[in-house]
Amino acid sequence: MAPTDKAPFTLRRETGTLAEGAAKLAGEIGSTGVEAVLAHANRIGTHKAASGAMGSMNPKPADWYAFDVKDQDTADWYPQGLTCAEDSGSVGVPAFLVSWYFKPGPPRTERGIRVTFLSPKTLRYQHALLVEAEPDGSYAAIDIHAGGIACHGGLLLVADTTAGLRVFDLNHVLDLRTAQNDLGDSDLLGRHDGKFHAFGYRYVIPQTDSWRVAQRGARFSFLSVDRSTSPHTLISGEYLEDSPNGRVARWDLELSDGVPRDAFVMGQMKIQGALSHGGAWYLSQAADGATNGKLHVYADGELTTRPYPIGPEDLTVQGGKLWSVTEFRNKRMVFGVAL
Repeated sequence: MAPTDKAPFTLRRETGTLAEGAAKLAGEIGSTGVEAVLAHANRIGTHKAASGAMGSMNPKPADWYAFDVKDQDTADWYPQGLTCAEDSGSVGVPAFLVSWYFKPGPPRTERGIRVTFLSPKTLRYQHALLVEAEPDGSYAAIDIHAGGIACHGGLLLVADTTAGLRVFDLNHVLDLRTAQNDLGDSDLLGRHDGKFHAFGYRYVIPQTDSWRVAQRGARFSFLSVDRSTSPHTLISGEYLEDSPNGRVARWDLELSDGVPRDAFVMGQMKIQGALSHGGAWYLSQAADGATNGKLHVYADGELTTRPYPIGPEDLTVQGGKLWSVTEFRNKRMVFGVAL
């Protein structure tokens, strides 16, 4: 973890009409919070299933939660980002949040990105579509990779690879059932003929704010939060396929003027998630859909490498464990290992 120039990661706040558009939608569609969404969650995960993701990993993770059969098998949606209620500091129940991006194929059109709220206590989970409100009172899909997410209070930050960060308000998850008796047409998104549609989803969350790179160049491939520091720290970094020169940057969690606190070169290729905690660095490294990943840990000037599942992505800390999510079909789980 070699120090490097932090300037390329400088962010500039650009709210524009996002907050206004989101407020207009919230005035017509009733909003709810994470706790209520989980209370009505319509899918059920499985504790310690999807063991195919383990590959040759030994020992296995300390704990893990798998998505249901439909979400395991879909080729439309791929999980990427991970954060948790503990990162938020304000969500009142234990929860994991997972971002997914849509991989369109004929005849399906782009459906954007979604976030999953998963309760490790009940195993129930619920998807919600992340959208961008439009001036005419409708809303559109957000076509990005959503490779990393992080919570801060009631806000959800989503990595936008070349642009910076998108911001969503978790206190205003919009419930289409408050505005109409059904969920509309599962092939439509937005307002059509006075009715709301969200590709069949019950919940939508409109973007409320944006932090964009002041100068193009840095990549925002993943996000995490370090609550072992004071003030707390936001972390983002770069996935590079063929180079060990991917960088990671850290800001005070409030972002303030958007200037990072520091930045480092990670020295490893194909890093899908990075997190600092207690003075150590944790790097999640992927391979392919059949080969185990690796967890690299830099602590006290030493590098150690640990076994990891197939397809590990973004990182977060909850309950004293380091958690990640795996992306490949029929190998999708949220799993935790010792820090």
